[in-house]
Amino acid sequence: MENSTRSVSIQEIQDTSGVRFGTSGARGLVADMTSEVCYAYASAFLGAIPQKSGGIAIAMDLRPSSPAIAAACAAAIHDSGLAIDFCGAVPTPALAFHAQERCVPGIMVTGSHIPFDRNGIKFYRADGEITKADEAKISAAVVDVPLGAQTVALPSINRNAYDAYVARYVDFFPPRCFAGMRLGFYEHSSLAREVLKSILSALGAEVISLGRTDEFVPIDTEAVSKADIEQARRWAAQHRFDAIVSTDGDADRPLLGDENGDWFRGDVVGILSAQYLRAQGVVTTVSSNSAVELCGKFEQVIRTRIGSPYVIEGIEKLITAGVTQVVGFEPNGGFLVGSPIERDGRTLAPLMTRDAVLPMLCVLHMARERGVKVSALPGLLPTRFTASDRIQSFPTALSKKLIGEFAESPEAFAALFGSICGSAKRQDQTDGLRIYLESDEIVHFRPSGNAPELRCYAEAGDQARAEQLVAECLQRLKGQLKVE
Repeated sequence: MENSTRSVSIQEIQDTSGVRFGTSGARGLVADMTSEVCYAYASAFLGAIPQKSGGIAIAMDLRPSSPAIAAACAAAIHDSGLAIDFCGAVPTPALAFHAQERCVPGIMVTGSHIPFDRNGIKFYRADGEITKADEAKISAAVVDVPLGAQTVALPSINRNAYDAYVARYVDFFPPRCFAGMRLGFYEHSSLAREVLKSILSALGAEVISLGRTDEFVPIDTEAVSKADIEQARRWAAQHRFDAIVSTDGDADRPLLGDENGDWFRGDVVGILSAQYLRAQGVVTTVSSNSAVELCGKFEQVIRTRIGSPYVIEGIEKLITAGVTQVVGFEPNGGFLVGSPIERDGRTLAPLMTRDAVLPMLCVLHMARERGVKVSALPGLLPTRFTASDRIQSFPTALSKKLIGEFAESPEAFAALFGSICGSAKRQDQTDGLRIYLESDEIVHFRPSGNAPELRCYAEAGDQARAEQLVAECLQRLKGQLKVE
């Protein structure tokens, strides 16, 4: 006998649970991501896409809460009459590539880099990430949720997603192109800790595992902790690596360090990777390093709001306009391939979701081709330096209130930041508030779309100054939190 059901509005779920769409998927506190909530979201997604037969690919990250969420999403797939193609714990881009190659939709259970007490679900159509219009359709849905069991046992793992992702890069880069390279791999709880090792080893590198843990570590590639900065330098001094590689939790954002253990900024990795791939068109967010334009290597550059759906929209505009060799990236280093990439007789297929592995391989091979140390590569770019950090547990409503005040009143901005920033000459509200200073420096404030955090970005003529701007601005904003 079938379980009875009740109708559930996704809007109601969002209001009562707080689980809602941010810049990348539906996210919320683990305590609020109940089986009913996750079943309802997955069911709404399945109702919003044209797929009515066949299978749905599903994978998950290594957070302790992810198997239960995946089981609830799998139940929705099963109850919709579709097959569950369970890919296990693989990187988000591996799940997306598998779904793309099989022409099936996909569901990825991951909170990416956000704090441990949270998790999320990313949704993929057969042709790539869902759009903002798809998110709106899901949010407006009313679905039937069983009153009884809302989870099913996950089936055995299909290894094809893992294998296809390894082959994607082993086939594109020259055979054994990293032979003789000694690479440290900060594994922590990254989903890449097996697949990246397989790729690098197949390309000839010696890979030394570092820092693996069974406890989930929320690595944020835009706000690397002081502990991780210091640890990378200790590893470099101890082991004499050519480079250190790592990723965030779901392996869609790279973390690349040079032979000295100094981590590269994600937008620097993105610009270098775009150059390596000989891109003609580049799409990146408003918060990326302005060296992307200043380097003069790309025929067209489009700036967007922060979030991969906006980068994808920009990529599609360039492709529609007839631009070839189109890529995109975000300041976190996540790299998207919008069109087939031709290089040295090999072709890389598009992958319209953030990826951590490709940009690291591009930068490492660029160093190999040029015969230089990895640390020399940023010197090929115009001397613009960026920094970023965040205040966690900063109420989103307060972030928006303060940013609104600064946007409306230059006097309010000057009163709080004038002594460190100087005078503002113009502003950009594409995403948050980006303020261009008379000194040709930049400060940018933005509430996170995924968690109650306030982020600050800065750009200056040297790294120390960019870091000083971020640290001082955030310190002054913390004072505002105490006032409230």
